[in-house]
Formats: sequence, structure tokens, C-alpha cells
Amino acid sequence: MTTGISRRGFLGGAAGLSAVSGMTFAGIDPAHAAFPERAITVIVPYGPGGGSDISARLLAKDLEPNVGKSVTVENRAGGGGWVGWGSLAASKPDGYTIGYIAIPNLYAGYLDRSLAGGSRKENLESFTPLINHVFDYNLWGVRKESKFQTLKEVIDEAKRRPGQLSANGGGHGTDDHIAILAIEAATGAKLNLPHFRSTAEGKTQVLGGHLDILAANISEVAEDVRSGQVRVLGVMAPERSKFMPQAPTFREQGFDQVWAVSRGIAGPAGLPKDVEAALIAFLDKTISSPAHREKAERLSLEPRVVKGAEYRKFLKDNEQATKRLMKW
Repeated sequence: MTTGISRRGFLGGAAGLSAVSGMTFAGIDPAHAAFPERAITVIVPYGPGGGSDISARLLAKDLEPNVGKSVTVENRAGGGGWVGWGSLAASKPDGYTIGYIAIPNLYAGYLDRSLAGGSRKENLESFTPLINHVFDYNLWGVRKESKFQTLKEVIDEAKRRPGQLSANGGGHGTDDHIAILAIEAATGAKLNLPHFRSTAEGKTQVLGGHLDILAANISEVAEDVRSGQVRVLGVMAPERSKFMPQAPTFREQGFDQVWAVSRGIAGPAGLPKDVEAALIAFLDKTISSPAHREKAERLSLEPRVVKGAEYRKFLKDNEQATKRLMKW
């Protein structure tokens, strides 16, 4: 596993996300000595109930006692995440507005020139990356009444009847969407992919019998799996997930696909260095705490800290790998 995304998927978690930056932080500039002096807003670029929303709200709640001010989550969904990310990029660079970013989802909005009329001005340089929060593998599942029992059955039917089986796309360029495209390219299968503003919306359609396949991350369906509402056909992890040990991997079933999303925090470009350092320190203390890890793991989330310069390099490496993979 190397820089993040390869022919077989999003692989950064086992390499880039396993390391912790050795950064240390200098003192706070006197102009910002009291930072934060007021509430902090975290922009989540997806609707309520999805993996990004759930993990961002967990982080915000645990961050509050460390910063000593309220931390409020705002959902700004739409545009494959770029309604929220555009708002973040345009916000005042003072540390009081930060946002939740999802990789590789972020890249499509500016690398894929077919989107937004090919005129989007924002890109990775429009942000100040702060820290990675969690890592969450992809999976395919079906509702309990589905006739499908294995991945092979789905792939075979999607090859026999191209475009007739449906799956929630999750939004153009999201990890779910890119993983589906890679699986189609590797197998010759073809799915119909209606997109939704959040995985929660797509899950409702699958559970209602309107879509055939649920494409999601582990944390987004863990409770549905435990309750028996969703049956997992395969997890796109290199080995079985500790959160779903009963679920086979794609690799076990002959499909060499490893995909995941990494979710982290960024500010707008131009954050003062001392404010950036303060935010990283607050976030690192929160994410690294045993109490936060325990809460995250109860939600089937895996905290992995990568921060500062190392996080920026991780994002840049994955941006270039995504560009090569998607031919954008």
C-alpha cells in the first residue's frame, strides 16, 4: 500500500494514515493568544445521518471541552459536497469556520472538468488541511429480502443485464461512486447509479426496495447490519473488519478491490500559522484521547491521526493518484 489510490482502490489508510506527524507547535501569537474567543463552526458538506455527519458531530462534541467554546455542526449538502466545501473555501480565514473533508470525494469537483461547467476555481490549495480524523472502508450490501446472497451473483447479473441493477451512487466522485466505477471496469459489470445528497437517502431507497444494492461505508450501515435490516455482501478492506468480522471481503470472493474514505478537518486557505497550530493541537488532543477512540469505535469508526504538513502531503499524493485513476 502506497500513496492512497491505486488500480485496486483507496489504499492510503494502511500506509499514509498509519503514521503520526512529529510536528511540534510554537507559541501562540499575542494577537491570537485567547483563541478561540467565540464559537467554532464545522461545515459538513453532506446531509444529516451519513458517515461524514455522524463522525463530524462526534468530533465536534468532544472538541468543545478542549477549546472551551461551543462547536456547532452545519450541514450544507449538494454539488457532490462542493456546496459545503465552496462555503468553507470562501469563509474568513480566522479559525472560527472549519470543515469536514472526505477523500477521495473532494477531488471530483475540480479535477473532473465536466462538473460545474468545468469552471470551478477552488481546488486543494483553497484549504488549509489540519488533521485526519477517521478511516472508513466501503462495502456493498442488500436489504434482508434481496435475492442476492453473494457478490458474484450481483456481478454476474450486472454483466448479463447491463444498467438494470441499481445502486446508490452517493454523489459524483464520492468514494462509493469511484469504487463502483473501478469494479465495473475490472469486471465488465454495469450498474445504474442514481445519486443522492447523502448515504442516508440512498439507504432509505434500498431498504424500501427501490434500489438493488447499497454502496456505503462500514460506519453508515453497522447498526442496520446488527439489526438484520442490511445483509453485507462484501467489504472492500484488505482483511475482515473488526467491526464486521462476519462479513467477507471482496478479495476473499475473488474481486481485488480495496476502497475506503478518509475524513478529516481543514480550514480555508490563509489561516494564520499560530491559529492553524492551535487548531491542530486541540484536534489532536481530542482525536488521540482514549475516550474519543472508544466512542468512535462504538460507531464503527477508526480514528487515525495524520496532521499538518504530513496531512497536506497525504492529500496531495491521493489527489494525483485519483487524477491518474479517473483519467481526469
